[in-house]
Amino acid sequence: MDLSQNKREVSWALTALAIFLAVTTVGSAVGVVNSVKQNKFIDPSEGYANTISVSGEGKIFAKPDTGAINISVVSNAKTVDQATKDNTGKMNQIAAGIKELGVAEKDIKTTAYNIAPQYSYPPNGQRNLTGYEVRQTIEAKIRDLTKSGDIIAKATSLGANEVGSLNFMVDDQEAYRQEARNKAIKQAEDKARETAKSLGIKLIKITNFYEDNSANQPPSYGLGGGGGEVTKVAAPQIQTGENEITVNVNLTYQIR
Repeated sequence: MDLSQNKREVSWALTALAIFLAVTTVGSAVGVVNSVKQNKFIDPSEGYANTISVSGEGKIFAKPDTGAINISVVSNAKTVDQATKDNTGKMNQIAAGIKELGVAEKDIKTTAYNIAPQYSYPPNGQRNLTGYEVRQTIEAKIRDLTKSGDIIAKATSLGANEVGSLNFMVDDQEAYRQEARNKAIKQAEDKARETAKSLGIKLIKITNFYEDNSANQPPSYGLGGGGGEVTKVAAPQIQTGENEITVNVNLTYQIR
């Protein structure tokens, strides 16, 4: 092989390498352009997105349509059998009595039943068993609130000696919560616009939404204890008032 042939082969190899590098460079450039078009790369000049957060609160007042009350019978006797019979008899009478006033079977629920021994503690330090206490509690849901006082009077006249935790609530709160939510969002949006105007910034879009879902607790009324015998009891006047339904929201905006 002569020198001229070697030169031609070297020249051809260099030309092929140059073509390969050129094609590779063009391909890489096209890939970068496509990546930018697909937002795979962030313009360093933009940096990280800035945000602000604002809060809003919405309140709605609604008249309760449902009540719930705890009714207890506490019985004491020398033996468990005697205490249980006394307690069961009175509670059965109470359940039947409040059903006559419109409380449905499905709205009466036993929430507690306890049997506990009772002791005396004389000066000599030797405790003595004196009997047993049986305590039974039912929760009754009242759907006709005009009968709340009559139900309490009926229960106490039939042997309930503890009546309390009377709560008034809105049975279906979602419609009221939606109204309160809308008020809260509007308040937050108004606050965001005012803040943006004061700071000289521009609101781009909402990037996060948070709602406080803590339940509103209805007011509870303690009604004290009743008697233990079947007697005529005056029905108390029960005022239901209004319940406050509150929704709190937080909006996060991207700004520029």
